[in-house]
Amino acid sequence: MTLSHLCERNPQFPDPMTALEEPDGLLAVGGNLAANTLIEAYSRGIFPWYQDGDPLLWWSPSQRCVLHPSQLHVSRSLKKIIRRGDFSITSDTVFDQVLSGCIKTRIKQSGGTWITPAMRKAYNTLHNLGIAHSVEVWQDNQLQGGLYGVAIGGVFCGESMFSYSANSSKLAFVALCDRLKDADFGLIDCQMETAHLNSLGAISIARESFLKRLKLHVDRTIIWPLF
Repeated sequence: MTLSHLCERNPQFPDPMTALEEPDGLLAVGGNLAANTLIEAYSRGIFPWYQDGDPLLWWSPSQRCVLHPSQLHVSRSLKKIIRRGDFSITSDTVFDQVLSGCIKTRIKQSGGTWITPAMRKAYNTLHNLGIAHSVEVWQDNQLQGGLYGVAIGGVFCGESMFSYSANSSKLAFVALCDRLKDADFGLIDCQMETAHLNSLGAISIARESFLKRLKLHVDRTIIWPLF
């Protein structure tokens, strides 16, 4: 398999099943971050991921971390935190602040972030179009954590999350799953497996199985749920 080079003006994505084995899932390089390009990518199980200064890279890994909203696992300790009611949850109230929190967290953890200025601008554009969404966790009117992602049909493609205080990103994820379940979303694409996501019930499935599940839900018409 060879790496595809995309035209900047009119990128045409190849079949995700043709992604490289090494590095795992690298599908294409180039193209652009226009809204229609990103929508096409997510609709086909492809996402952008690159560091600032690097070329634009598109991925579809051989294993995909996913969760059906109804299969969320909430630990006893997290249930206790939810019952205490110390936090409030909102959606789409401070989208760019959520991106900023994700950026700051990544830089603190690893010294860099894949949410480049161009990516930040692109996701804000998707947010203004009603396609990218955020979930925010508040305590005493202070933003404590949150997450953001892209909603395509009945699929939510999670992009990143952050916490300024313990468990706040988990609270955002629990609230997200509850609302998506009520709205009849069929799939949450978590992209890359982490222990954090596994603790919430996410599992990894083969790319072929993921693409089949994606196809079942991506063309459905579902309104983003109210929080």
